[in-house]
Amino acid sequence: MKAITDCYLYGILDGDYVEHEQVLAMVKKMLAGGIDILQLRAKNWTQKEIAAMGREIHLLTHSQGIPLIINDYPEIAKDIAAEGIHVGQDDLSPHEVREIVGSDMLVGLSTHSLKQAHSAAAEPIDYIGFGPLFSTPTKPDYPAIGTNEIEQVHQEHSKLPVFCIGGIKDENAKSVIAAGACRIVVVSGILQAEHVENYTKDLKSLL
Repeated sequence: MKAITDCYLYGILDGDYVEHEQVLAMVKKMLAGGIDILQLRAKNWTQKEIAAMGREIHLLTHSQGIPLIINDYPEIAKDIAAEGIHVGQDDLSPHEVREIVGSDMLVGLSTHSLKQAHSAAAEPIDYIGFGPLFSTPTKPDYPAIGTNEIEQVHQEHSKLPVFCIGGIKDENAKSVIAAGACRIVVVSGILQAEHVENYTKDLKSLL
């Protein structure tokens, strides 16, 4: 299984962008394009639906050594033996998540400022998401923080993988990397691409 430190392109399978019957086909395209790590995020699905689809996705990702991360639900992540769980600032704390999933599972935490990133570094987590860099419909409640603090968050947390997130697409990925990003998360750019596999490969080549 690929280590989190070897993951650079983080894809999110968002249930708001992909119909149920297209999910597995989308996962296959993302894997073929070279995605390093994949999260299942489905805010409008039932927990039963997330668990069922998570199991099917995990069969695909696990066979290729790609970590599967479940968003929001540590019990589901543990039940389907996913590689990780990702939570936000308003979800269970990393300590509470650890009590559920144990010490071996990857735990990621969303951060929206340098202050939150600093606090997160003291938590029992394996990586942080940092953003949203740009305005994005997937994070409507959080203002864009821009790219000015990317270099600083990497300098202050050089041993913690930082995944920049929020409105990143092929047209702005170069500027994000130029600002200091080593790792990026892409959602709608990949999911809405005309040729998902090629789009993913192009992003991977930038990193």
